[in-house]
Amino acid sequence: MTTSTPDGGLRDVAIVGVGRTEYYKRGESWPRTTTQMACEAILNACEDAGISVKQIDGFAYYSGASAGYVDKMDTADFMETLGIPEVTFTAALTSGGGGSAGSIGLARAAIVAGDATYVVSLMSLQQSKARLGTVFSQVELNPTNSFLQPSGLAGPGHLMSILARRHMHLYGTRREAFAEVAISQRENAMTRPDALMKKPLTKEDYFSARMIAEPLCLFDFCQETDGAVAVITTSIERARDLKQKPVPVVAAAHGGVKEWGRAFAWMGMPDEYFASAGNKPIAKRLYEQSGLTAGDLDVALLYDHFTPMVVMQLEDYGFCEKGEGGAFVESGAIRYSAQKKSGHIPVNTHGGNLSEAYIIGMTHIVEGVEQMRGTAINQVENAEHALVTGGPASLPVSGLILGRDN
Repeated sequence: MTTSTPDGGLRDVAIVGVGRTEYYKRGESWPRTTTQMACEAILNACEDAGISVKQIDGFAYYSGASAGYVDKMDTADFMETLGIPEVTFTAALTSGGGGSAGSIGLARAAIVAGDATYVVSLMSLQQSKARLGTVFSQVELNPTNSFLQPSGLAGPGHLMSILARRHMHLYGTRREAFAEVAISQRENAMTRPDALMKKPLTKEDYFSARMIAEPLCLFDFCQETDGAVAVITTSIERARDLKQKPVPVVAAAHGGVKEWGRAFAWMGMPDEYFASAGNKPIAKRLYEQSGLTAGDLDVALLYDHFTPMVVMQLEDYGFCEKGEGGAFVESGAIRYSAQKKSGHIPVNTHGGNLSEAYIIGMTHIVEGVEQMRGTAINQVENAEHALVTGGPASLPVSGLILGRDN
């Protein structure tokens, strides 16, 4: 049973270091390896935190510790490469990118249990051999996935297009809402020196772009990026003696319900979940842990591998009612420039997977940390709470609320 502290939420651990490599377009990081990039990100996170890499004694992975479903991240490799003398915790959440935010909760579990002191969560990608965008076409057929390939569903985008079309059918959602997600996030990325996509994006650009998986066009798809990001978590007591301002974990949850299940790789969900992001149960747990509501959140870093999933997450997390996500987005409510308006929520102030870089959700955690430190490039004024999400994906999906240190 999780309990909250008197000042709101868990707040027993904090993120103290973030580090990353350069971001590369898919395949352009070669001949660097996932291990090399991961180690660079870890060292940069240690420098950010002001600790020695030899103090790391835990690893909390997600995606089954796979590096983008292509390679494997291995604790022993990192220890040997970096000279880490001993680890006392190493574990991974199952499935894919839905666990990105949840990996911080996994790190918390180790720290609160006394199993580790400084725990790294990370993702590293090097797509020289296979593309993430066609991952379903590369898996061997079995009774579970045999529907996908014969139907021409080769990658996540094809599958997401079906969920998007169902949402449009049920609620009258328009492509204009998807366009607004893409355009607003591109606008956020344009101020960030390291974002890969900084060319202005207009509505005309969006609607003239080639269709990839109808109703999703080129700009509805996230990037395919190489690179690595690492995040270090420790106890709140240790955190306050370190280099950076601590960013407490206010709430963390991962999991999901049977009806969401294998998500877009299943197509067996009832409408309540079919036309959703599968995150509503996670939202409920986050709000129970933290004592907060959607109205108390100042910035939302929503996993945006495809634009419709941002619309559906806004509904799942209670920023608007079910079926109203399209109209909410079209109103301009997710724009960074509208942050001071009541009922609005700045979304993906870093540009997200769509326009900054796609490191399977880790960039969202970094942006959440920077917002709470007050150092973000597109800083939300007086921000006290940041929502970070993982997924929509097969279970688990996950969420995280970060706060300012009191």
